[in-house]
Amino acid sequence: MVMVMVMDTIMATMRTEISALLQLMWLASPALPIGGFSYSEGLESAIEHGWVHDESSAADWLTDQLHLSQSRGDMQVVAQALKAWPVQDAARLQALSNWVMASRESFEMRLQTEQMGRSLLDWLRNQGQTPDAALSLCAQLPPTYPLVMALALSQACAPASQALQAYAFGWAENMTQAAIKSMPLGQSAGQRILARLAQEIPVAVDHALGLRDEDRQAFCPMLAIASARHETKYSRLFRS
Repeated sequence: MVMVMVMDTIMATMRTEISALLQLMWLASPALPIGGFSYSEGLESAIEHGWVHDESSAADWLTDQLHLSQSRGDMQVVAQALKAWPVQDAARLQALSNWVMASRESFEMRLQTEQMGRSLLDWLRNQGQTPDAALSLCAQLPPTYPLVMALALSQACAPASQALQAYAFGWAENMTQAAIKSMPLGQSAGQRILARLAQEIPVAVDHALGLRDEDRQAFCPMLAIASARHETKYSRLFRS
């Protein structure tokens, strides 16, 4: 009897873990209808100016962006918001959202976080699994993408490290696709770039989890310049 109870407990735990994994995979998917595919986050501009020109330079650019921008900034925000959403700490969430808005150095960057945040919030409403109180609070922040994604990830009940890995991989896959669309790179080159980013993600996640608020930053001059230049680009594939 005891063995049966133990096995039932183990199976229940496995079902919970599998469910959490599936939710993380779902949220990391580029198929999520929030418009991430329409942004290159300055990459298209970097390509135009010759800073990125082949597979190696694209991998270097995105790896630097992962560590210098995502890990030190938005991923740390997501890690902190994951703690705040279960208790709906409105003051904490508002402070984090304010930082996200203040850290956007160009119109395009601000547009992206607002548009993707609103679209993800609409998606959560349509799923019907998120408490109304959380949806209402999120709508008032305003709903920047890192804060809304943290709300979605918090419902998977997965460890913070796994939630951040899903967040980072979703970003990496979108950016790799942006590189493939903008340059004469094939799918094999794209997979090599993605493989390199996947190797770097655990390091970036550990860094984000260990950062204090006072160490969070968004100082990436070249990224800001690339984004600002893209705003006046005559013809373009992406919105950023």
